[in-house]
Amino acid sequence: MPKRALITGITGQDGAYLARLLLEHGYEVFGGVRRAGSENSWRLEELGVRDRIRLVDFELLEESNIKSIVDALKPHAIYNLAGQSFVSTSFNQPLYTTRTNAVAVAYLLEALRQGHPETRFYQASSSEMFGLAPSAPQNETTAFCPQSPYAISKVYAHWLTVNYRQAYGLHACSGILFNHESPLRGLGFVTRKISVALARMKALGETAPVLEVGNLDAKRDWGFAGEYVEGMRRMLDHERADDYVLATGRTHSVREFAGAAAQALGYELAWEGQGLAEQGRDRRTGRVLVRVDAANFRPVDVDALVGDASKARRVLGWESAVSFEALVSMLVAADFDRARRGLPFL
Repeated sequence: MPKRALITGITGQDGAYLARLLLEHGYEVFGGVRRAGSENSWRLEELGVRDRIRLVDFELLEESNIKSIVDALKPHAIYNLAGQSFVSTSFNQPLYTTRTNAVAVAYLLEALRQGHPETRFYQASSSEMFGLAPSAPQNETTAFCPQSPYAISKVYAHWLTVNYRQAYGLHACSGILFNHESPLRGLGFVTRKISVALARMKALGETAPVLEVGNLDAKRDWGFAGEYVEGMRRMLDHERADDYVLATGRTHSVREFAGAAAQALGYELAWEGQGLAEQGRDRRTGRVLVRVDAANFRPVDVDALVGDASKARRVLGWESAVSFEALVSMLVAADFDRARRGLPFL
């Protein structure tokens, strides 16, 4: 009988890639999704796995629903990838962010502690927990200094997962993943916002709007999501539960990401101005492609994050292979193809 895996947030970027990976490893995959008027499963369809998984009604804010689903499925593994995932949104919706990202994890862990202590549990932690970290690069021993309601909620869920592992012996792991992108990334994330906007400019010409961004100086450690889900799987398959950082160990600014995306489309950005007046022009045509917009700044921002994944390399044999340039080109190529064919951006 195949092992069963329950993935919360299966319709998101990571959930879709993980579903495909687990199917390749012989798992029977179930996906927890909120009941809604329409099924948002385009990522699963894009990867060709929608017909091979079973979706179940799953409400993160309802403890009894969580318990009944876990009791019915008796999964070998639960990967908790659901929740409110936008840092900027968390400033406007701090209570909802706390309930879905923190309290819901308590519901899940309690369901396992009370009835299914043999089930392995993965918690999606975040590099945003490091915030204004006292040192760089950040690893599993670096102190957390969260700078947003999102990051604070993730810190709670992270330490609760550690506590249930230590106190009750659950095989519970937290993956502290640094930024990981793909053509399946949501439109609300700056990387996809950049690739879509520039791809539309290239495909549609002057009719496409200028790309508006916030803090061009913010630096992040960007990797490919398709590789990071393999790290998740290895964490839960390992004989000993623990916490791991997954990262490339390289950092690039939003400005550099925009420049690389533009270059992949045949543009060459020339930057001019400072602060809110900074903008990027195509050196050949003089057209403004990128503009800074104060509305895109967060109330509190994190200047730079870069991860040290040496523990994951040593213990799990995991490492990132897709380069920054290849990642950016991957996103841009997919979005340019959509723009050229007149397909909607999802």
